[in-house]
Amino acid sequence: MKAPRVSSTIVIAALLISILASCGQAPATTTPDAGASQPAAAANTGTKTYKDMTLCYPQLGAESDWRTANTASIKETAASLGIKQLVFSDAQQKQENQISAIRACIQQGVDVIALPPVVEDGWDAVLTEAKNANIPVIVVDRSVSADPSLYASYIGSDMALEGERAAAEFNKLLPNGGAILELSGTTGSGAAVGRAEGLRNKLNANIKILDSQTGNFTRAEAVPVMQAFLKKYKPGTDFQGVFIHNDDMGIGAIEALKAAGVKPGDLKIVSVDGTRGGFQAMVDGWFQADVECNPLLGPQVFEMALKLMNGQPVDRKVLTNETVYYPDQAKELLPTRTY
Repeated sequence: MKAPRVSSTIVIAALLISILASCGQAPATTTPDAGASQPAAAANTGTKTYKDMTLCYPQLGAESDWRTANTASIKETAASLGIKQLVFSDAQQKQENQISAIRACIQQGVDVIALPPVVEDGWDAVLTEAKNANIPVIVVDRSVSADPSLYASYIGSDMALEGERAAAEFNKLLPNGGAILELSGTTGSGAAVGRAEGLRNKLNANIKILDSQTGNFTRAEAVPVMQAFLKKYKPGTDFQGVFIHNDDMGIGAIEALKAAGVKPGDLKIVSVDGTRGGFQAMVDGWFQADVECNPLLGPQVFEMALKLMNGQPVDRKVLTNETVYYPDQAKELLPTRTY
């Protein structure tokens, strides 16, 4: 659905590094963290509205259908709320591009920065710069390892819980044990780290992780990784399942499996995201489960940003309410998926 036309201008900014502009379901409800709330960077009279807001969103890239949906959610929400300005950029999965974009936003004097970080490490310096400029930062989707005092809150998924849910599915799918391969996301990203840790924390002892390689969350890179796996290991004999960190890589892996003569259902495959592509893979018999990771974070981001602009306290962590989908649901639910 197209967002309603508004009078405010949304600017897709070309930032200092000349970055090129590039998750049928309602936005998930939020579950505030039980910890203490984080005060806004600077209190004010509490009278600012969305029409006063300039928000910086240095998107990490456009590597997947999930990311495309996340970008759409941010842009459409900004338009529907009529914010003053959205400063958007595409970092093309490069942290240095995101850092340059953030510094440009600091120089511009934006009200709030919402950061979906490419990787966990390496943010302390630029987050300190934002804090010194009294610009609050909301970490979105993926986590950072920086000092928590440098950012206001995190909005997104519990990546470790997603890995634990995947482990629970394998425990049911392979009750007598076996071996699985892992097609991991971007090395060092909060999503890849959390999902890998969660899987290992809950996987039954009789299920071995035979090998793990990154496909960088992209369909194109997943194909050669799965091809390499198939040259080293015989499906059904050396391994019985595959854990895939996102649906786009899953679709790439299916391409390689088809070419190798593997049939739907020959392997137990669990993916993460819950995109239309993942649902189609369940309908076609390739995925036995898809762990949801909801990209539609726009409403939550802007609601929190407005609170921060008005000096109101916010929760340190806001999680999306997510589930696990199965093939017997996929055909019925597929037409309702908007991403």
